[in-house]
Amino acid sequence: MSTGSEALGHPRVHHRLTDSTNERAKELAAAGAPHGTIVTADEQTAGRGRQGREWISEPGSALLLSVILRDLDERHSLLPLATAVAVCEAAEACAPVACTIKWPNDVWVDRKKLAGILVEGRPQAGWAVVGVGLNVSARSFPAELKGIATSLALESPAPRPQSPGAALEALLHALDHRLSDDPARVLQAWRERDALKGSRISWGDGKGRAAGVDDTGALLVETDEGRVALQAGEVHMTRGT
Repeated sequence: MSTGSEALGHPRVHHRLTDSTNERAKELAAAGAPHGTIVTADEQTAGRGRQGREWISEPGSALLLSVILRDLDERHSLLPLATAVAVCEAAEACAPVACTIKWPNDVWVDRKKLAGILVEGRPQAGWAVVGVGLNVSARSFPAELKGIATSLALESPAPRPQSPGAALEALLHALDHRLSDDPARVLQAWRERDALKGSRISWGDGKGRAAGVDDTGALLVETDEGRVALQAGEVHMTRGT
């Protein structure tokens, strides 16, 4: 995909309020916006994660970002993994946190969700949109999210300013690097942060023990019937070992 001198972040479209940065970015991509174009927002009214879930954040408390990528090559299948690694690296550059990744698209700190990723696009048209929601300065969450969501501010041991702007700069830098990185290094970095490996998980009507990811980014699971590879879908950790 395009890299190098075509740095991510230019041009930039910023909204105080929008429905979804991914929706706005997809419109721009379809209209011909160049590689590296980003859409950001202070607040979303219809922010989405995978499976159509709503992304909830207080105005100005999260980095809400969508990036247009063009000239995709064979590495496009690793976009979600490369993005997750970049989000971890950016978060750790902004705060004293240690991030892990829950396949396929969540970034965790101590098993609490810090960020979510949504990759959409039209591979046949040569573009994709990478959406990231990263909790930055929030110090409280709705009741239904308490104990399962966190932010950079909450994970900092002492009060310190947490800025979505600083997080944006760190993320664009990390993402630009990881998108041009060798796939083997991306996979290694992801595997080092794998939050599920060795854990009992369930999905749909299946269950087993997570065994890492293969070279395409599919989740490997050891089941009573043998090893299976999940290409997509939601998985849940189960109680016990």
